[in-house]
Formats: sequence, C-alpha cells, structure tokens
Amino acid sequence: MSIVLTEFARPRLFPRNPRRNTIQDCSAEAFERHLNEVVPVQVLDGYAPFCKLHVHRNWTSTRCIAVPISDENRHNLRCAYEARNTDELPVLVRWFEGVEPPRANFLIAILYSREQLQREGTPISADWGVVGCLYTATVEEIPMAPITMMRNALGVEQGGSGVPLDAHAYRRSVAFWDAHANWR
Repeated sequence: MSIVLTEFARPRLFPRNPRRNTIQDCSAEAFERHLNEVVPVQVLDGYAPFCKLHVHRNWTSTRCIAVPISDENRHNLRCAYEARNTDELPVLVRWFEGVEPPRANFLIAILYSREQLQREGTPISADWGVVGCLYTATVEEIPMAPITMMRNALGVEQGGSGVPLDAHAYRRSVAFWDAHANWR
C-alpha cells in the first residue's frame, strides 16, 4: 500500500509560512515517508468506504487541534468567513486565539482512495492520498465539522466528496463542535 500527500492537504498541513497549529518538526516529505514506512497503531474506518484513518503515535511536537470551550477561554474565540482554497466558497469558521493546547498523542492521517480522488479531479499515483490530519489526545476520531459534512453532501463541484448527509453523524458533530474549537 502506498500513500502520498495530496495537493489539497499539503498547503493546509505544511504551509509555506509555518503556523503553530499545523504539523511541527517535520517536512511534508518526511511525513509522507513516515506514513509509508511506519505501521499505524490502528486503522479506523472513515465516514465513507473510500476513507480510512491511519492512527500514528505523534513523533513531533504538534499540539491537539481542538480545545474544549470553557468560561475561562470563551473570550478568546474568534470567527470569520474563510475558504480552504480559491476554488471554494467561504464559510463561517471559528477558532481560539491565545490558547496553548497540549501536545497531541496521536496524528491521525485522513486517507482517500485513489479512485475517489480521481472522481474529485485529483489523480494520484499511489493507492491512497492524504486529504487531512487530526492531531488528538486519544485514538478516537474528532468528528468532521458540520460545514464539511454539508460541503461533502453538496458534491464534488462544491469541493465535497458527494457523500450524502448522515443526520446522526451531523448531530454528533454539532455536539462536539459546540463544545470545542480549533486554535490558531
């Protein structure tokens, strides 16, 4: 099985101007090499048959991506309309500023099959392509953000995967993201 970092994920996980809330102490090439050479601690099924989650112990100083919202940090929440790239429409996002999350115990690579990436207009030469990565304290998957689930349901032409919205998974996502936020 071979894995490559997709052009969608590369600038989000390894931006030209490094940010504290991305993967630390590791180049894109070293990350890709690690995923190909080190057996994951666990492999989880993703939200669709073409999606797998490879759980690796965190070998970097990367911090947890989500922080619980509390009365002590609520004043640090910010929001804005943003697009993940120039081809997508902006959506409302929120994040913390001025918080210091703990170091993540796991990096969970989100993989899409070669066939799905081809359907989405992103051909790859490997069997699987990295489309994202979760930085977590536990082996459990962080629920996909509600807006990402909606975008996926809208279809490939809107930057999604074409997977219909699952109401149960959506409610689970809302419950998690109502109590947590990303940070910058």
